[in-house]
Formats: sequence, structure tokens, C-alpha cells
Amino acid sequence: MEVQVSLGIAEGVSEELIRSAIYLVMDKNGITGGEISIALLGDQEIRDLNRIYLGQDRTTDVIAFALYEEGESVLGDIYIGYQQAIYQAGEMDIPLIEEIVRLVIHGTLHILGHDHPDADANFNSEMFQLQEEFLHELLDEAS
Repeated sequence: MEVQVSLGIAEGVSEELIRSAIYLVMDKNGITGGEISIALLGDQEIRDLNRIYLGQDRTTDVIAFALYEEGESVLGDIYIGYQQAIYQAGEMDIPLIEEIVRLVIHGTLHILGHDHPDADANFNSEMFQLQEEFLHELLDEAS
């Protein structure tokens, strides 16, 4: 499994923890091969991606693109809204790295085909439950 990380404006964020989050999700889903790239972007950059590719002219926290067909090796791109992650971590009163890892796991699950309903129902979805389980497992291992 190959993982490429571009921290961009998020210097000082643990690249190792980001990689570990992706490896954990892949391992838990029985996937050993493929390639995922991840980039942390500013508000305007992720807003532009959201508008161009998803038709939503607003800032968001994570966008994931699965770039493979069934039967092919996993290939995907994850974009994390770094400034949005800072805001969300502050709102939840949690460490920034926890929110970034949560978004990395979320994006990786999307690349693997997991999905969730919109809005508040998202928090009760199977995908959200998996995301939180993986997050806590990784953070427990890291501490």
C-alpha cells in the first residue's frame, strides 16, 4: 500500500499518524495493495474543489475521490480542509490532530465505498460508527 501525504499549509501535523490512519482502515477492510494520496488544503482551495467537482460552493472538511473500478487496486485522493478542521476541533474542544485523523479515516472509508446519509443522521450511520471505532483504536495505540 502506497500513501502519499502533502501537508501543504499544515506544517507540523504528524505525517506518520496520517499514514497510520490510512493503513489501519485499509487493514480493517482486508486491503493490502493500492495507492492513496492525501493533501491538507486551505479554505479557498477546498471550496474550489467542492464547487468544481461536487457542485457545492462552500468550504467543507473532507472530499474523497475513488479513482478505481471494482476488481482494480484501490486508488484515491483525499483532500482535508485544514482550516475547517481547526474550526471543528475548536467547536468540539478536542486536539486538532484528533480531528484531522478523524477526517483522514472518513475520507479513506469513502474511497473504499462506504457512505452515510447527510446531516444529523450521519452520526448514527454505520460509517460513522466505524470511523469512531478506528479513530479511538488508533489514538489508543498512539498514546
